[in-house]
Amino acid sequence: MQHTATPAGAGQDVAASYLPTDRTVPTRSRDRASYDRELVHSILDEAYLCHLGFVRDGAPVVLPTLFGRIGERLYVHGSTGSRPLRAAKSTDPGLPVCLTVTHVDALVLARSAFHHSMNYRSVVVHGTAVTVTDPEELRLALDAIVDQVVPGRSQDSRPANSKELAATAVIRLDLNEVSAKVRTGGPNDEPEDGALPYWTGIVPLTRGYAPPVPADDLDPAIVVPDYLSAL
Repeated sequence: MQHTATPAGAGQDVAASYLPTDRTVPTRSRDRASYDRELVHSILDEAYLCHLGFVRDGAPVVLPTLFGRIGERLYVHGSTGSRPLRAAKSTDPGLPVCLTVTHVDALVLARSAFHHSMNYRSVVVHGTAVTVTDPEELRLALDAIVDQVVPGRSQDSRPANSKELAATAVIRLDLNEVSAKVRTGGPNDEPEDGALPYWTGIVPLTRGYAPPVPADDLDPAIVVPDYLSAL
């Protein structure tokens, strides 16, 4: 899924890769790290659930939440009463956060317990989250979050009214300090373990969708839309 409408940065040339920083260079398995912009976007666009980390009262907090991407910005949705969204609004210049997205593609089963692993694709974003206050940007962000979950859905549902918008808050996180990390391939067993009598290999994981289940009060004349069938 790609969101082409962007409130800022439209028409500007961007580098093919993000610049590494002290916070985005991993201390382990550096060969798995990537700063390729296209790879980062592809990992983000395949997800709709992220984990948002921040510090509250001196202690770390990590919350699962929905997000959407528009260009070089991520938008995270919540209620106006949620702690991170209140903190982003009341803190100048915003709330320091760390946002992560992970896909698990396979379980990696080695002959030794030590070398068991997973094949995965992940993105880590560091930055300062700020509250979206512009009404047009807010509407674009909410549409992006809906379409991140089901592409095309924002155009096939009633937009939020003024009361709902007043009860909804969105924070914005620019994609500046970003890194991806990817593991592929099979087990990395020690050579001396090659003759051990244990099954070894990978167990691929796939994400799937069951057939849509209509609401009890849905008009039978309304069929499943094409964008939903495409899932």
